[in-house]
Amino acid sequence: MAKKKSKEISLDDLEEELADEEEEEIEEIDEFGLEDISEGEEVSEVFEEELEDLEELEEEKPPEEEIIDERIYTIPLAKARNGPRNKRAKKAIRYLREFMERHFKPESLVISQEVNEKIWSRGIQKPPRKIKIRATKNIDGLVVCYLAE
Repeated sequence: MAKKKSKEISLDDLEEELADEEEEEIEEIDEFGLEDISEGEEVSEVFEEELEDLEELEEEKPPEEEIIDERIYTIPLAKARNGPRNKRAKKAIRYLREFMERHFKPESLVISQEVNEKIWSRGIQKPPRKIKIRATKNIDGLVVCYLAE
């Protein structure tokens, strides 16, 4: 095997190089103790930018849509149990959509994430037999389904 040549470097040389690099990179940091700062000051100093961002987001929210109609339904999903076991949750969602279209006659229908998670909570093979829904309809004909429980 070929021997690797190692270059000898003295410790003095390393210390000088590190000292040169540190002088350029180090910025002075004001030291303070946690006892000197009250909780209100600490939050305002640390999270000042985040608080400003949150205030901007609150101002930018569009006005909420005017709700024309709001109803609460208990939707039977037992029919989803007919047929293959591995399609039951999908069928339950389809029955929920059909039920809402029959009763609300929407231009468009949105099922909220929480309703979807409730139906799929026990997997694809065991959806709930019935589910309680709060449905709202706005001026544009958009119907949104929320969990009523």
